[in-house]
Amino acid sequence: MVNLIRMAIPFFFVLIFLELFVSYLVKRRVYRYADSINDLSMGIIDTVGGVFLRSIIGAGYVYIYANHRLFDISATSITAAIGCLLAYDLMYYWAHRCSHDINIMWASHIPHHQSEEYNLSVALRQGVFQGCFFWIFYLPIAFVGFPPSLFILMASIDTLYQFWIHTRTIGRLGPLEWVMNTPSHHRVHHAKNPKYIDKNHGGILIIWDRVFGTFAKEEEEPIYGTAT
Repeated sequence: MVNLIRMAIPFFFVLIFLELFVSYLVKRRVYRYADSINDLSMGIIDTVGGVFLRSIIGAGYVYIYANHRLFDISATSITAAIGCLLAYDLMYYWAHRCSHDINIMWASHIPHHQSEEYNLSVALRQGVFQGCFFWIFYLPIAFVGFPPSLFILMASIDTLYQFWIHTRTIGRLGPLEWVMNTPSHHRVHHAKNPKYIDKNHGGILIIWDRVFGTFAKEEEEPIYGTAT
């Protein structure tokens, strides 16, 4: 199956250089060399070191789907694709929220939050062991009967979407802010201001945060990094 995330890597770097150029034009420094090297290094470690781990985790999804699925859902149905994406995004919300509330999960997720900058390279800064915990939250999607190939595709789309929201060069986006996760919403998530901590856990959609009471609007300037 085509790996969308690996295919997107060149575009990640194009967008990073574009952000650098825009920040230069507006005379706003959004990158620090040492911090960006850390971001890219952790991204490489996650990409290379996580291959074996993801294979083991994927086997759990395949097992549940093959032996315990409730429905036979087509992998080529547009309706099924939309349903799978919504299901993935909802379960991502809960996995992400729990990774801020449960210590052992936070230990695997905290590398993503340790940067004191906020730019597109921070999106690449991932904890290699995070998948050890997140995969459990996605098993209900296998029980329902969404094929592994469709699940992987929707998971890739959800992950790719979240790259562009790691930026300070895009302001608020009007009515989209009500439904979609945006750079403004995700800046709040990465901030350590007391009023922003543990807010805005959504992936593609921000409606989960609105429904489950973890939404916060960007008001005061975010201060990035971890509180402790």
